[in-house]
Amino acid sequence: MIILGATSDISQAFVEKVLSETKEIIPEVYLITSNPKETERFARHIQVKYKQESKVIHLDITKEIDYSLFQNIESQLVFCATGFLGKNTEDGLYDEKNTERIIEINYSKLVPLINFWAQKFEEAKKGTIIGLSSVAGLRGRQSNFIYGSAKAGFMVYLDGLRNYLFHKNVHVMTVLPGFMDTKMTAGLPLPKPLTANPSQAASIIYKAYKKKKNKIYVTGIWWVIMSIVTNIPEFIFKKMKM
Repeated sequence: MIILGATSDISQAFVEKVLSETKEIIPEVYLITSNPKETERFARHIQVKYKQESKVIHLDITKEIDYSLFQNIESQLVFCATGFLGKNTEDGLYDEKNTERIIEINYSKLVPLINFWAQKFEEAKKGTIIGLSSVAGLRGRQSNFIYGSAKAGFMVYLDGLRNYLFHKNVHVMTVLPGFMDTKMTAGLPLPKPLTANPSQAASIIYKAYKKKKNKIYVTGIWWVIMSIVTNIPEFIFKKMKM
């Protein structure tokens, strides 16, 4: 099992869900992260709790990627929760470094990395890729449209990859979280009725993965909300503050 963005609360909850549910021996869990120190703590946790061996691999996705690090890794599952929220529009629109970092981490540097494993899965004619996008990618809103545009690109990439790899017996699943109570959103005033925790998200994602779903919302209420938001006529929507 390969985890991209292993410091993510959702990633770690998903790993624990898989380890608690599976009856098969997982030879090794590969925790790929930009924060190896924090991830080492999680690696020790799953070793003690589940007797699960893991390997922490340090990767800064914004730098040139050394693919030789992954050449000998064998897996049938890639779970990608790599992401960077960045500053909101009001604070970060004209901050060049903020904009570049949002686009690189959420899309431009991430796609070639996933393609690396997509090719390996295609050659093996088996495997699953799970990618976390965001409801923010369903329509550009003034509050965070740089982040939303990167997530929209990633979502369309997963759509096309799913279509392409379906004929190669490889499954691609897109996950659309709404508000999540995680480290990335710490301090934000999130409405509790619309917010899920990592454990809830992991259970929903795991069930969908076992059923080979294509695209899922973590909570159904977000399907309702985004169905409304995406169908508001543009001449009205552009006047709204969202």
